[in-house]
Amino acid sequence: MAKKEKKKKKGKEEEEKEEGGAAEKPEEKAEGKEGAEGEGKAEEAVEYEVDAEGKPLLDEAGNPIPKKKKKGKKKLILMLIVLLVLGGGGAGAWFGGLIPHGAKKADEESALTKPQTIYLDMEEFMVNLNNPGKQVSFLKMQVTLELPNLSAQNAVKDKMPRIRDSFQVYLRELRGSDLQGSAGIHRLREELLLRINKILEPDKVNDILFKEIIVQ
Repeated sequence: MAKKEKKKKKGKEEEEKEEGGAAEKPEEKAEGKEGAEGEGKAEEAVEYEVDAEGKPLLDEAGNPIPKKKKKGKKKLILMLIVLLVLGGGGAGAWFGGLIPHGAKKADEESALTKPQTIYLDMEEFMVNLNNPGKQVSFLKMQVTLELPNLSAQNAVKDKMPRIRDSFQVYLRELRGSDLQGSAGIHRLREELLLRINKILEPDKVNDILFKEIIVQ
C-alpha cells in the first residue's frame, strides 16, 4: 500500500514537471521572437550613405554617415494644407467683401475723369469761303481745344476724323462777312463748340481757342 502511494506521488511529480516544461517553452519562443524582431529593427535602423561603388561614406571622425530620413511626403502634405487654407481664406475674403471687387478698374476710371485742364492742338484748316459772285476768298484757321480730363482727350483723338469733317462742312458755308469783327469770331467759336460737343457726348470740350485766323 505504501509502495502504491509512493508510486502515485512520483508519477504526479513527473506530470507537474512536464507541464512546467511545456509552459516554459512558449515563453521562450515568445522571447526568441521578440529578440529576432528587435535585432531586425536594429538592422533596419542602421542604414548608411554609400558612394557609387556601394561603399559607406565616412565623416571626419571616420564613422559611417547614417542616411537621412526622407521628408518629401510630409513636406508635400504640409504644402497642400497651406494652399488649401490660403485658398479658402482668399475666397472667403473675396466673397465677404474684404477684397474690393474691381478696385483697379475703379481707380483707372477715376484717373480718366479726374478734373484737369488739357490743351490739344488740331491740325490747320484751310477752306474756300462761300462768297457771292466771282469773288474768291479763303479761311486759314488753327485752333486749340481746352479739355476737362483725360477721358475727353481720348474721345477727341478717337473721333478726330468726324470732328474735322464737321468743321470743314460748316466753314465752307461761311462768307467773308460772317467773320468780320469780334462778334463774327465769337459766333464762329460757339458754332464749332456746338458741333464738336454733339459728336463727343457724353464727353465735352470746355472751350475752343484760336491760335490763328486769316481771311483773304
